[in-house]
Amino acid sequence: MGQVDCKRLCLSLFDYKTEKYVVAKNKKVGLLYRLLQLSILLYLVLWVFLVKKSYQDTDTSLQSAVVTKVKGVAYTNTSELGERLWDVADYVIPPQGENVFFVVTNLIVTANQRQGICAEHEDIPDGICFQDNDCDAGVPVIAGHGVKTGRCLRVRNSTRGTCEIFAWCPVETNSNPTANVLDNKHFLKSCRFGPKSHYCPIFHLGSVLHWAGSSFQDMALKGGVIGIHIEWDCDLDKAASECHPHYYFNRLDNKETKSVSSGYNFRFARYYRDAAGVEFRNLMKAYGIRFDVIVNGKAGKFNIIPTIINVGSGVALMGAGAFFCDLVLIYIIKTGEFYRDKKYEEVRGREDRSLESKGEAMKQGLEEDEPLEGDLPLEQPRNSSWKQNGSLDPQILRPARSGLHEDATVNEKQRQILQTVET
Repeated sequence: MGQVDCKRLCLSLFDYKTEKYVVAKNKKVGLLYRLLQLSILLYLVLWVFLVKKSYQDTDTSLQSAVVTKVKGVAYTNTSELGERLWDVADYVIPPQGENVFFVVTNLIVTANQRQGICAEHEDIPDGICFQDNDCDAGVPVIAGHGVKTGRCLRVRNSTRGTCEIFAWCPVETNSNPTANVLDNKHFLKSCRFGPKSHYCPIFHLGSVLHWAGSSFQDMALKGGVIGIHIEWDCDLDKAASECHPHYYFNRLDNKETKSVSSGYNFRFARYYRDAAGVEFRNLMKAYGIRFDVIVNGKAGKFNIIPTIINVGSGVALMGAGAFFCDLVLIYIIKTGEFYRDKKYEEVRGREDRSLESKGEAMKQGLEEDEPLEGDLPLEQPRNSSWKQNGSLDPQILRPARSGLHEDATVNEKQRQILQTVET
């Protein structure tokens, strides 16, 4: 590589290259291009920035602590317990709730249970027997209440009976619960949290169930699970007072099917000792409403990095719109070949152009000057283009079209011949 080539290479580093644009006067394609630009611009401004707020740096890893507290009393009058007043120490389990707490709404009480020997309940399939061999001693009753002793206690005048077990006797009552809550419509409809006080954290139990799509009377009978959702969506570009919680309520257990998964209940016992020192207990199967408090949220604040990323994405979509319009312009419409020839121009190197021009010029010069080669006298054309004063027709005196230096000799020879003819 010579010194001149190295200099050209160094200077070419400072060249600036720009694109060549072709303006296509086509109203249909132009309208399509503007519609695409407008759609992309509206998507970028309305959806990306205003709705999604993609110019913000968002954090969804919310850390929160929820503390719940229940107040109030309840009154019951049942055959097992008689008249009784229940306060939060009786019907709220555990007493200090966090994000989950349980409110007892119904009870099945089996009073004065003592450890001893009694018959298994007849509704337990594994406890049914017909003879003593069906009750293996020391084997616990599956889904039952105790351990088999080896005896089958048959009902009088029947061949079917239940296995004798060592358990807390008498065994738990397996009757269906009955409703024990008065229909106090005033209490169910009056609440502190509502449309006019949407950010008050004090709720009435009946109102929460109503907002979840259930009624207190239905859930008090068999129990259930209610989800209390607290969602925070805070824009930290605004004042902190503008960040408010939003509450949503829904029922989590399957209320449509009557199966073991519907409702909610559990068992607990209270133990005592009589005067003789024998321990006994009251077993209670509690039906109630379990409340799960679920907190979700996110917070966003302006950040230049996501802003640049989303603006760059919008500019890239603009380029995609131009590319689509180019495809329509040069491949789909009828005059696409014309626009394609205008858009794509074939350019060759300087040396190739010089050789091609020289070859065409020489070929054209030979064709025009063929009668003037050598020292032959100039012949009169067949169409008799001579004038009366002996001068040549201007068409014959037309010089050669090639202006290259290589044709200078031929042009000089033509000039000398023409001067001789004029003389």
